[in-house]
Amino acid sequence: MDSMRKSPRYRWKIARGIAAAACLCVALLCGVAGCASQSQGEADGKQEPAAEKVLEGKTLDIYCGAGMTDPFQKIAEAFEAETGCAMNVTYANAAQIQTQITTTEQGDFFIAGSADELKPVEAFVESSTDLVKHIPVLAVPASNPENIAGLADLAGAQRVLVGDPESTPIGKIAKNALTKAGLWDELMAANVLTTTTTAPQIATALANGEGDAGIVWKENVKGEGVTIVATSDLDAFVKTVPAAQLTCAKDAEAVKAFSEFLETSAAWDIWAEYGYERV
Repeated sequence: MDSMRKSPRYRWKIARGIAAAACLCVALLCGVAGCASQSQGEADGKQEPAAEKVLEGKTLDIYCGAGMTDPFQKIAEAFEAETGCAMNVTYANAAQIQTQITTTEQGDFFIAGSADELKPVEAFVESSTDLVKHIPVLAVPASNPENIAGLADLAGAQRVLVGDPESTPIGKIAKNALTKAGLWDELMAANVLTTTTTAPQIATALANGEGDAGIVWKENVKGEGVTIVATSDLDAFVKTVPAAQLTCAKDAEAVKAFSEFLETSAAWDIWAEYGYERV
C-alpha cells in the first residue's frame, strides 16, 4: 500500500482530484457572488426613486363652465400628469361660479363660456387670455321630425330647448338670437320654450327625443341621437372662451405653469378634438 502511494501514478491522481475540487469551489463562489451582485442590482433598481414632478404637492382651484367639462377635464388631467399639480376643478353654470367667486374670494382660474361672463367678477380678474371660439349651433334630434332648417322654422315647433338666459351664456345667446329673429316673445307666449341650467342637458334631451330643436354649443352635440342643422343663423353669436387668472390665486408658480400649458399644442389638440377652433 505504501509503495502504491509513493508511485508517480497515484500522486498524479491525487493532484488531479485536488485541482478539480478547487475549480468546483471557485465556480460555486463565483456563482454565489454573481447572484448576490445581481440581486443587489435588482434591489437597487427597485429602490431608485422616481423623478420628482416640478409641482408635486401644489394645488390649483379652477372654475369651469359646465358645457366645457369634457375637454377641460382632459386638459386638467394632462397638466396634472405632467407636473404633479393637483387640479381641483368645479364645473357649474356661470351664475353659480360667479356667486362662488364673490362670496368665497377663493380660486385661481375661471374658464368662462364667454368674456361676458367675466364682467360680474371683473374685480377678481387679474388677467385674461382668449383660448378658443365657443360656437353656438341649432341642433335637432337625428331624425329632425319637424324638418327644421333654420331659426324661422322654430315658429312651428312644439318644444324648443334653450339655456337659462339669466344664468348661462348659451341661454343669453338663444334669447338674443331669437329676439332678433322676432321669435322670443312669440315662443314664450306659446309656452314652447323649455330652459335648462347647463348646455349639455339640451343635447341630451334632444338625443332622447324630448324636444324639436335647441340652441346649444357645438361641442355638446355628440352621439347618434342629435345632429347640427346646417344654417348660418347663429354665426353672428360666436363667443370666445377666456382663461381668467383670479386676483385670489395663491400659488404664483403653479398659476404661471398652467397659463403656459394652456398655450401648448397638447392643450390645443384636446380643444380641437372636441370641435373647438383656436382664436
